[in-house]
Amino acid sequence: MIYSYYPGCTLKDRAKQLDICARKSAEALGITLQELPNWQCCGAVYPQVTDEIASRLSAVRALQSAEGGKLVTMCSACHHVLKRTAYDWNADENFRTKAANYLAEDGGYDGATEVVHFLEVLRDEVGFDELKKKVVNPLTGRKIGAFYGCMVLRPGKVLAFDDPENPTIIEDFIKAIGATPVKYPYRNECCGAYVALEDKGSAEHQVDRALNSAMDAGCDELITACPLCMYNLVENATAHKLPVKYFTELLAEALGVKEG
Repeated sequence: MIYSYYPGCTLKDRAKQLDICARKSAEALGITLQELPNWQCCGAVYPQVTDEIASRLSAVRALQSAEGGKLVTMCSACHHVLKRTAYDWNADENFRTKAANYLAEDGGYDGATEVVHFLEVLRDEVGFDELKKKVVNPLTGRKIGAFYGCMVLRPGKVLAFDDPENPTIIEDFIKAIGATPVKYPYRNECCGAYVALEDKGSAEHQVDRALNSAMDAGCDELITACPLCMYNLVENATAHKLPVKYFTELLAEALGVKEG
């Protein structure tokens, strides 16, 4: 299986290990990730103003570079921006017309690229049953809670990732790598990262509420698919601190390809 790959800024800078784990895991599963040439930051935040075109052009260029195939990302924030932009291209004629003007000299874009999170690849292409067969180091006995956050799930009809109110994909992933998933309240709520700079108290409240909920449910550790959530859950925890890992780290560990 060959996919175009959009790593995003964080996994190529502060969180390089998460990208390394992803690539090694993909290789172990027979997946080739072809990094897009000359990719740019996706913008990190999807603009809420519908007539804002320029801030979505980087995402459009990434979609164009994937040449109509499937474009994979490991980051929920990148997935959110890229997939919503892909939806806009096909659903919003005004946006499509204006954005196309910027791409005219580059050969244009036909709107055929499909944006998928790597977790969707594991679920829908590899299959969790097949993933389980590839595990050489099952994480037996570890009670792991999934922190979905908000961006990978909402808006539900556009992202179509999982049920935004009762998601199961990360819990199914946890089971496939041999650990025990633990469900808890607030696992699919915002972590507060986007207000951390302006209102640190609100971010700390969001984090503590989620971590306390996870601990009360019996979690020994958490995993997430969003670098921003991962950072915020670690840096803005005040009352309790649970170990927080990225899903690619645990995948690499279970497949026996994690370094160190």
